[in-house]
Amino acid sequence: MDAVALEVVRHALAGVAEEMGAALRRAAYSPNIKERVDCSAAVFDPDGVMVAQAEHIPVHLGSMPASVAAAIEAFGDRLAPGVQVLLNDPYQGGTHLPDLTLVAAVGDDDGSLLGYVANRAHHADVGGAAPGSMPADATDIAMEGIRVPPVVVADADGVRRDVLDVVAASSRTPDERRGDLRAQFAANHVGARRLRELRGRWGADRLATAMAEVCDYAERRVRAAVAAIPDGVYTASDVLEVGDGVEIAATLTVDGEEVVADLTGSAPQVAAPLNAVRAVTVSSAYFCFRMLTDPDAPPNDGCYRPLTVRTTPGTIVHASPPAPVAAGNVETSQRIVDVLLAAFAAALPDRVPAASQGTMNNLLLGAASPAFSYYETIAGGEGATPERDGMSGVHTGMTNTRNTPAEALELAYPLRVRRAELRSGSGGRGRWHGGEGVVREVEVTCDEAVLTLQTERRERGPWGLAGGEDGAPGRNVVVRADGRVEEVGAKGVWRLARGDRVRVETPGGGGWGPPDGA
Repeated sequence: MDAVALEVVRHALAGVAEEMGAALRRAAYSPNIKERVDCSAAVFDPDGVMVAQAEHIPVHLGSMPASVAAAIEAFGDRLAPGVQVLLNDPYQGGTHLPDLTLVAAVGDDDGSLLGYVANRAHHADVGGAAPGSMPADATDIAMEGIRVPPVVVADADGVRRDVLDVVAASSRTPDERRGDLRAQFAANHVGARRLRELRGRWGADRLATAMAEVCDYAERRVRAAVAAIPDGVYTASDVLEVGDGVEIAATLTVDGEEVVADLTGSAPQVAAPLNAVRAVTVSSAYFCFRMLTDPDAPPNDGCYRPLTVRTTPGTIVHASPPAPVAAGNVETSQRIVDVLLAAFAAALPDRVPAASQGTMNNLLLGAASPAFSYYETIAGGEGATPERDGMSGVHTGMTNTRNTPAEALELAYPLRVRRAELRSGSGGRGRWHGGEGVVREVEVTCDEAVLTLQTERRERGPWGLAGGEDGAPGRNVVVRADGRVEEVGAKGVWRLARGDRVRVETPGGGGWGPPDGA
């Protein structure tokens, strides 16, 4: 395939995934998907190899191949064109329970398999011990909501309403679940139609060749970038803020065009929802690898062939059942990124940025009456790079979502946004300064609600690099209706009453290089 044809192919396949994401956002019911864009889409070949993805959520996309593999393994030849499989089980291809993945087999006119399209969306509530399905006090995955192994949810006879009813009935907001699931079906419908259009334009054989060649092209580009990294062994470690600290340790070995990321020295899994399943850990490694090799290469399976990720089952980075995992997807993934970037900094000191906020600042509020479940990740400071200041008030690392606009939040929920501003002075100083964090304060306007916080970097701020200062740690506060101010922990569940407010102050990014005069 010549260079021009290759560019046409890569953008055509990526366009399928992008349009799927647009359809999902536009058809969704929940603010978490239609406003925050907490969803992702990708395209796969008939063997389940990812050939294109949209620029959506890193923690979704790097782990989505595991979902497609789980669907194929579960149903094999029964996963025929027209069949769709739903799943969220973290131990069978999922990440954490709120992320529902829908995998569709796409067929040609003669019934032959052209490939798969898949999308993942974070549902604001799938049951469990607390609204939002991410209870900070969970000690078992059963406390986190309904667990769906790969199950056929649509086939030639249509959508299986019984399966959808079970998922909806498990949620505190069943109508919203049904609406968001319909949006996921719509996204796969768009993806399947567009893939068939490409077959009509190129022919089935040419489409299959194009899928293979675009992956091989990405692999060649990334291998060339890896070859420019100095060979060697590089190590780093950091801790999660639970108990006395839970260590994540990484050893990177660069040898020619290959990289091995070994996290087998990380701590055992814990009786808290910070455990990450292997798919999340692999996804985190993919993010760092892509960022520091050739970020403009087509994002597909070929990009990651030069990378091997090693983990040990039963650890914080490769959890085994029945460990709870809700925050492993959103918080531990961020710390894995920090550790891998710190290790890469020894090999690429002029390319690795200082640490970004290192948390998604998960804020959840909900109630039974009126029934609602609000979920949001809150932006913070980006780490400074060797060439510029870090950006302020942005989502970084394994998340790529937006904030919920105040107008949309107040329209959908019995809540009011009292403050939404940058956190002045929170970025670490340096030759290049870290980005500023955010102050987000939300007031409860119903009689009572349950607050859940899943946050990190509250004890030690994101690290600076090359002599830059650390960013400021985050801070969580509850302001009661009578004016009392309560400092609350990084993680936990609290009850709020009408007029109570939760204020989340997110970390700033680390600085890069010594400050002026230092």
